[in-house]
Amino acid sequence: MQPDLIEVVRQALLTGLVVLTPALLVGFAVATCVGLVQAATGIHEPLVGLVPRFVAMAVVLLVTLPWMLERLVDLMRTTITLP
Repeated sequence: MQPDLIEVVRQALLTGLVVLTPALLVGFAVATCVGLVQAATGIHEPLVGLVPRFVAMAVVLLVTLPWMLERLVDLMRTTITLP
């Protein structure tokens, strides 16, 4: 029983990491670009940095939502069918 539980937890952690990676990478890229623009222009308004990052991450989440759900459903199916 113990090795099965360890394998399920490992799969869950890896699946969570893989599912969240696209949104996190886009958020990081947009934040870096906006930070460079803010540093170059001298505009240091917090909303200027937050709004583009949230919009980009929301778009990525909407685009990758079917793939994310497929991965999570596969994980749940393998978890439920364990002996």
